[in-house]
Amino acid sequence: MARQGIGIFDSGLGGLTAVKQILEFAESEDIIYFGDTARVPYGNRSAETITRYAKQAIAFLLSKNIKLLIDACGTMSAALDRDFTESLPVPYIDVITPAAKAAVSATKNGNIGIIATTATVNSLKFSDAVSRLNPDIKTVSKACPLFVPLVENGYISRDSAVTRLVAEEYLTELKQASIDTLILGCTHYPLIAGLIADVMGEDVALIDSGSEAAQAAADHLETSSTTKGELVFFTSDSPPGFSVIAEMFLGRDIHNIQQIDIETVDPYMKG
Repeated sequence: MARQGIGIFDSGLGGLTAVKQILEFAESEDIIYFGDTARVPYGNRSAETITRYAKQAIAFLLSKNIKLLIDACGTMSAALDRDFTESLPVPYIDVITPAAKAAVSATKNGNIGIIATTATVNSLKFSDAVSRLNPDIKTVSKACPLFVPLVENGYISRDSAVTRLVAEEYLTELKQASIDTLILGCTHYPLIAGLIADVMGEDVALIDSGSEAAQAAADHLETSSTTKGELVFFTSDSPPGFSVIAEMFLGRDIHNIQQIDIETVDPYMKG
C-alpha cells in the first residue's frame, strides 16, 4: 500500500507553525499532527527522556502510513541521532538545518542569535549547523524556558503583559550582541513572533524554524491535486484545550481532534 499523508509532531502546539505553512502551498496533502500536550514542556528534560518521547511520536505517526515525517520540535530535532533518523522508512525533516540555512542567507553583519529551550541550547545543534555552513559567522544562544508554557497556556497576544515582560528579560542579551538575525529555534516561539519582533526591533530578521522545515518538505511533495486534504490532529491531553489555540493560530475551525495515550506506544527502535 502506498504511503499517504504528512506526519508532523511536536511537544505541543508549536508545530502548528509548520502545519500553517504546508496548508499554504500544499493544501491537497493529508496532514496528521501529533502534539504531546500532556508531557510538554520538554526543554528541561534529559536527552534520554526526550529521545524516548520523540521515538514514541515517530512510531505512532508511522503507524498512520505517512509518506513524509516532519519533526517540528527543536528539542527533539536536537536530541535524535542522525543514524536513527536516516534509518527511518520515510524522509525525515527536522527544524535545525533548514533554519540554519535561512539564517546564514539572511544575515548581513554575520551575527546570528538563537533562542530555544534549555535542552536545545545545551546541545549546540543550531550553532554547529550555522558554523558548518559558514564558520565566520558568530552565534549567540539564549535559553528561553518560559516561552513554551506561556504559549501552551494561551499567552500569545502581542499585547500580553506577562509574555512581553519575559521576552524583554530573555532578549536583552541578544540585543546587546548586535545580532541582525534571530533563529526561533523552538516552533512554539513563532506563535509570539510579533511580540518578539517588537522587543528586538525592526532591523532584526526572525527565522521561523517551523516554516523553514515546511518549506524544505516541499522538495518531497507533488501537489498537483486541487482536492483539499484531510487535517487530523492527535493530542496526548485534552482536545478542547488544544483546539482553542489551534483554531486561533490556523484561522480555521478544527473538528478532527483525538486524544491518545502516547505512553502505550513502543518507541520506534529499528535501524
